[in-house]
Amino acid sequence: MPLFNINDDAIIAVESTSFQAEGIQERADLQRLLRASISVIDESLMVIAEEFGNWEDSRRRIDLLCLDQDANLVVVEIKRTEDGGHMDLQSIRYAAMISSMTFPNAVEAHAQYLKANDKDAANAEDEILQFLGWEEPDEDNFGNDVRILLVSAEFSKEITSSVLWLNERDLNIRCIRIKPYKLNNQLLLDVQQIVPLPEASDYQTRIKEKAIEKRKLSNFNPDFTKYDLTIDGKLYSKLPKRRLIYEVVKACLKAGASPEELTVDMPHAGTRWLVIDAEVGADVFAEQASKIKNSRGTYKELRRYYVDAEDLFYHGGKTYALTNQWGVKAPPAAKTLIEKWLPGRASFSPSQDE
Repeated sequence: MPLFNINDDAIIAVESTSFQAEGIQERADLQRLLRASISVIDESLMVIAEEFGNWEDSRRRIDLLCLDQDANLVVVEIKRTEDGGHMDLQSIRYAAMISSMTFPNAVEAHAQYLKANDKDAANAEDEILQFLGWEEPDEDNFGNDVRILLVSAEFSKEITSSVLWLNERDLNIRCIRIKPYKLNNQLLLDVQQIVPLPEASDYQTRIKEKAIEKRKLSNFNPDFTKYDLTIDGKLYSKLPKRRLIYEVVKACLKAGASPEELTVDMPHAGTRWLVIDAEVGADVFAEQASKIKNSRGTYKELRRYYVDAEDLFYHGGKTYALTNQWGVKAPPAAKTLIEKWLPGRASFSPSQDE
């Protein structure tokens, strides 16, 4: 769909052009400008490195390596071509190469980036911590996922078909089209996310999650073990795993722990709580929490959390809802929390009739 210019007499199509025709180079111009204005393609990103290639084959380099606000690594590949070339395959290779990157690795990469741009490399760690809103490094919550952003003037059908198929298989790839137009000697840029379509992203996410769950079920023998939990002599019998961890967390909070302290001992801690910065009731909590987005840009699903009035937690002027998505991680997490916060006061075991 072209852009249009409106004047008093008519609606006139704006002339489209190409980066090649305008003399816009891929790295020297397009990459440099996007590096300085990364929010043009994604408002949640921080550039930590450019032309990153900390591996044996130094010819292969990531155009821009970024972090998002959930501490996920983001590979940004940029092409000025009208078909995107082979950037989908290239970016997947890069994502695999950086998937094991640690927080210190990221700090080192950012320090080199700052130094190359005549900035103080000593600020590398502080800049990353400030962006993430962390007071100190949190290795357990760093780089748990790798996202991919493909940025090009246009994409071939082969690329968009491949990306749609890969996203259905739990990858996180977006195609951002940056198309140049010319109006009165001014160069305009139309930036659009075309895969997945923003207005369909929530729906596509649900479809993808359903497909993933279906594949898991076809290869997985579910564990329906229930547990008997005893806390200070009180028995909670036949608890499902998700309720087991909930009751343990509740007891730990009563024992003086804060939600943030408990988070340290939770697997995938970044997704365990929904938090509102005020003490609110269930209705207000649901209204505000439903507007919180995750790293994929889609809204948090309240059904994945304990959000009923009797299940919410309050601490330090905030309202917390614990996730109910634990699976096999619930028993070992409950054991760790009991050993740390409820020693000698709590224990659990599989129910006798299981």
